[in-house]
Amino acid sequence: QVQLVESGGGLVQAGGSLRLSCAASGRTFSSYAMGWFRQAPGKEREFVAGIKWSGGSTYYADSVKGRFTISRDNAKNTMYLQMNSLKPEDTAVYYCAADTRWRSMVISRDRNNYAYWGQGTQVTVSS
Repeated sequence: QVQLVESGGGLVQAGGSLRLSCAASGRTFSSYAMGWFRQAPGKEREFVAGIKWSGGSTYYADSVKGRFTISRDNAKNTMYLQMNSLKPEDTAVYYCAADTRWRSMVISRDRNNYAYWGQGTQVTVSS
């Protein structure tokens, strides 16, 4: 069993920044890719960013590329999402997720490859 707990969400003005954290427990965190997804009201859950198990590769949705940075600290079993230059369209519930595949060489944007999910943290960007 894997437990994921997100934190760091909140209300911020457009152009501002937030840093999300995802604390993991229950499995060897360092052996699995991790991802951030988000879901806005009335919309499907979408991929935001992913990071390889080693932290050596990252992958971003086009909508956040250049503004968001994903990282992980395997010694602390924690993943982060630094969000800069936030826009109202970034408003959503943000979820962290853990990949099912041990030491996968690819970062998936398909949510079906992520078996474990946190409870989500709300990010609201005002205009």
